Amino acid sequence: MNVPAVTVSEVPAGATLLDVREDDEWVAGHAPEAVHVPMSAFLERIDQVPDGPLAVVCRVGGRSAQVTAYLRNQGRDAVNVTGGMLAWEAAGRPVVSDGPGPAQVV
Repeated sequence: MNVPAVTVSEVPAGATLLDVREDDEWVAGHAPEAVHVPMSAFLERIDQVPDGPLAVVCRVGGRSAQVTAYLRNQGRDAVNVTGGMLAWEAAGRPVVSDGPGPAQVV
């Protein structure tokens, strides 16, 4: 299956950013509006994936491409974010950390 992909600047308006990285990656820094459902627990937590269009992100785009393919096979409207969170940060998009203390904008 050819997985549709968008760049960080092409993430569709109104799409939920679905972060499928693992917990340690999420805590280190994520987009403030993202929903976190790690790929390793995806099937067990699929009920936490919001309805509507999804832009799926991981660190560089490999895991998110796999999740995007799965979601599309289930009939969901999903696109992969090319370059993942590395591209997100490089584009100057906001990132917050869930480390000790209140969330900090990085």
